[in-house]
Amino acid sequence: MKAEERAEKAAGYKSAGMCNCCQAVMKSYADSVNVGEETLMQMGAGFGGGMGCMEATCGALAGAAMIAGLKSEGQPATRITKQLLAKFKEKCGATICGDLKGLKTGKVLCSCDNCVRNAVLSLDEVLA
Repeated sequence: MKAEERAEKAAGYKSAGMCNCCQAVMKSYADSVNVGEETLMQMGAGFGGGMGCMEATCGALAGAAMIAGLKSEGQPATRITKQLLAKFKEKCGATICGDLKGLKTGKVLCSCDNCVRNAVLSLDEVLA
């Protein structure tokens, strides 16, 4: 599946209210990892509103990092996640959920649907 198709699939999951941002990213990779969709949904369940209810890392980014770990088959994925973080920040303007949603500034840097899209696109760029 092409990165753009996977990104739209993930955004569709999110916008339809089927899952949180993390789950949407993870579910969109269900066809390419050795983990069932139900398990992916369970793994991402705690990342709605980012880690700590908008206090820390964006859930979409966290989901992409977990997929990177699955794709590395348990080998250290530090280089991949560092590149993923940089690409995501470049596309979205921040990595913290509250900053992306403009909680303190009133200025939304990136919508949830676009964070989901950008997490998928960033991960595919890093893995290519």
